[in-house]
Amino acid sequence: MTLLLAGGSFLSFNTGFAIWILISMVVFLFVMTKYAVPPIMKSLAEREQNIKESLESAEQAIAKAEKISEDNKKALREAEVKAQQIRKEALDEAELLRTERINKAKEDAAHIIEQAKASIEQEKKQALMELRSEVAKLAVRSASIIIDSELDVEKNNKLVDNFLSDLPKN
Repeated sequence: MTLLLAGGSFLSFNTGFAIWILISMVVFLFVMTKYAVPPIMKSLAEREQNIKESLESAEQAIAKAEKISEDNKKALREAEVKAQQIRKEALDEAELLRTERINKAKEDAAHIIEQAKASIEQEKKQALMELRSEVAKLAVRSASIIIDSELDVEKNNKLVDNFLSDLPKN
């Protein structure tokens, strides 16, 4: 097509052609509003609804994720507190066990020392008894030698008695 139509200029107005364009436009708008616009509007409404639902579900998912995050933080704090409590209990039990073992060792050592002292005392008494017996034998032997050399019985008895009475003091 050319800009100039047969016999007319570019700025000329054709009324018949304008009426056909107007009728075509009205028919086009009628058909569009009757058949094309409702499905498009329905589709747009559905899409809008889907977007709203997606946004709502996204917000719910975010809220749920935040709640889960808070729950996880709370569980972590509780686990840390429990771990510290278990650690403290273990240290307390270890300290108690160590103290019990030290006390038991001290008691055992005291018992062993007590037994050793009793044994030493017993051996000391037994040695003293043996020494007294030996001294008494020596005294009797000395006395018999003295008696043989001196025949004074009273004097010899006094000597043996004095000797025997001096033994426990030494």
